[in-house]
Amino acid sequence: MPHVLVVDDEPNTRAALVEILRAQGFTTSVAGDLREACIQIGWQMPDVILADLKLPDGNGMDLFKEVEAAGVVEFIVMTGHASVESAVDALRLGAADYLVKPINMQRLKSLLDRVPRTGDLKAEIGSLRGELRSFGRFGKMLGNSAAMQQLYDKIGKVAPTEATVLLIGESGTGKELAAQTLHDLSLRRKRLFLPINCGAISPNLIESEMFGHERGSFTGADRQHKGFFESAHGGTLFLDEITEMPVELQVKLLRVLETGMFMRVGTNREIETDVRVIAATNRDPEEAVTEGRLRADLYHRLNVFPLELPSLRERGADIELIAQSLLDQLNQAHKTHKVFSPEVVQALGEHSWPGNVRELKNYVQRAYIMSDDRMITASAVPLQISAAKPAAASMVSLQVGVSLADADRQLILATLEQCNGVKKQAAEILGVSLKTLYNRLEEYGEQDLQLKAGPGTGAGSEAGRDSGAALDGAG
Repeated sequence: MPHVLVVDDEPNTRAALVEILRAQGFTTSVAGDLREACIQIGWQMPDVILADLKLPDGNGMDLFKEVEAAGVVEFIVMTGHASVESAVDALRLGAADYLVKPINMQRLKSLLDRVPRTGDLKAEIGSLRGELRSFGRFGKMLGNSAAMQQLYDKIGKVAPTEATVLLIGESGTGKELAAQTLHDLSLRRKRLFLPINCGAISPNLIESEMFGHERGSFTGADRQHKGFFESAHGGTLFLDEITEMPVELQVKLLRVLETGMFMRVGTNREIETDVRVIAATNRDPEEAVTEGRLRADLYHRLNVFPLELPSLRERGADIELIAQSLLDQLNQAHKTHKVFSPEVVQALGEHSWPGNVRELKNYVQRAYIMSDDRMITASAVPLQISAAKPAAASMVSLQVGVSLADADRQLILATLEQCNGVKKQAAEILGVSLKTLYNRLEEYGEQDLQLKAGPGTGAGSEAGRDSGAALDGAG
């Protein structure tokens, strides 16, 4: 039977928690300070420690080093402060989750339902490491490079916890695959994994889509609608392009993360949700905060456990490994036996891959289609036509003293011209979303856009805008 140590200097709080824990089938022990807690740990190593951060003789997280060597003790911290910064720091140090006082007992029960089974999950993660050595796979991810090995280690540590994760990486590096892997290696894996692209939802509808709405709450609301947080209850919600979420909605998202409660549009009734949030951005999040695109308080709440995904050009032999895997899938689907020629393999390794894995996937598909023979040669689809990197000689000269806004404008327009008006390529090079690029171009005005753009690539082309937005949301 799992054993829980409750550490809190308030007798009434200890008694209430013990009553709930015993009703849930746990054995318990209690302590009012760090000294008593260390004694209890010496008598019996707990499976779970539920500790207040502020104790008479120190910080509750000081107990972490007492049980760290055991490796299987789950640490849940409690805080009575309005600010949760100290609790977020505790998550970074290894706590599984935190609770804000007064404690939401339903949320506590949800945590305890999952915590006792983490030992089995950690054993499964260990077996995945063996699979990685044999086949180069870790969950949904593929790669053997040192950069990916470091990423797998971090995912393996944070996946079984309830910590919020912020994925940071260029467009096309596989952030959704990383989020899916985090979900699959968590105790929520039997529940829904719901990926949402915040930049692809109309600003007028995003609140309703996130939190739902009641019938009659606005024109066209002819029925009650459950939002993403309600639909993903018990599972994982992946919020991609989080910096594209309207700032006014970020306040409500922060409240859900801190309290686990939200309200549908058109009602004042609070609904409880038990959702783990994984967020992602292809921007520098600190720059997004400075630019006013991301609230600082939300950033700090999301940035509990940041993970940076390496670009494809940093992954060495993984390029060939991924390309071969993609080709194998095509061969299997179409019952063919096509292979890459040695010169194609060499070209793959030499290419800069500004579009990352998404660009590599597109190239392999084109090469497969265009190759009539079993051997895929460089002449079938020259790799350079898929390159989005400007030539080395293409430079923008700026005078000292030029404003940042003007420098930004010159760089964007020069990059777009280098890409022959293809906005998706330009956005990938600049490291911004396609939506952001369109907004900037609209600010600069039509007189700046007389470029060598083909049909459908102009700022006023709805077809070009829609297809580009769809592509930008991939991966």
